[in-house]
Parts: sequence; structure tokens; C-alpha cells
Amino acid sequence: MNSNYHFKFEDLQVYQKAMDFGEVVDAIVKKFPSYELYALSSQFRGAADSIALNIAEDYPGSDAQFVKHINYAIYSANECVSCSTKARRRHYIDFQEDEENRRLISELTKMMSSLRKKILERNTNS
Repeated sequence: MNSNYHFKFEDLQVYQKAMDFGEVVDAIVKKFPSYELYALSSQFRGAADSIALNIAEDYPGSDAQFVKHINYAIYSANECVSCSTKARRRHYIDFQEDEENRRLISELTKMMSSLRKKILERNTNS
């Protein structure tokens, strides 16, 4: 069901993919041991959700503020790489799950870097 209320940032493909990745991570951490609830599970979910939240947070603010939040989203994506690696090393996920996480994070990071570059070029050419 679609909402009657639409926000422009929801049209960004990178935002939609970031929202999807947050749900992937939420499903993954449900398999972690209960003692990780306030540790790796929470850290991984928070970092994954932070990607989409930062993209939405300052859109459509100033270009400088939006670039700052894209950078924060990239930092969160990098944190997800470490969380996924920790999960694999602790045998909570297997190699293929880690590899899929890395693929999704790589795709998101490339999209965010491209968006950041376009915004910065737009300001340089103005």
C-alpha cells in the first residue's frame, strides 16, 4: 500500500536500496546468539539503518549539508563491512552471506560516492 504522503528523497534509488539493506541486516541479526543483542546485533542494525537515515536527514537541505550526510552514510556502510566480517568470523553467518553483504554495501557505497561527486561537480560548475 502506498502512502498518500510522498517525500522527494524517497525517489532516490540509493535511498531505496539502503532501506532494503537495512531489512536484510535485520533478518540476519535475528540469527545471532541472544548475548549479542546489545552488542554486535545492535551495532550492525544501527549502522545499516543509519545509511538510509543519513540520506534522508538533510535532503533537500544545502548541498554542503547533504554531502556531509552522504559521508556519514558512507561511514555507516563501512561499519557494516566490519560488522559482517565479525559475524562471519564468529560463525553467525557463512562466507556466502558475508559476500552478499559486501556486494550490497559495495553497490551502496558506489552509488553514494557517485551522488556526492555529482553534487560537488554541480557546485564547481556553478
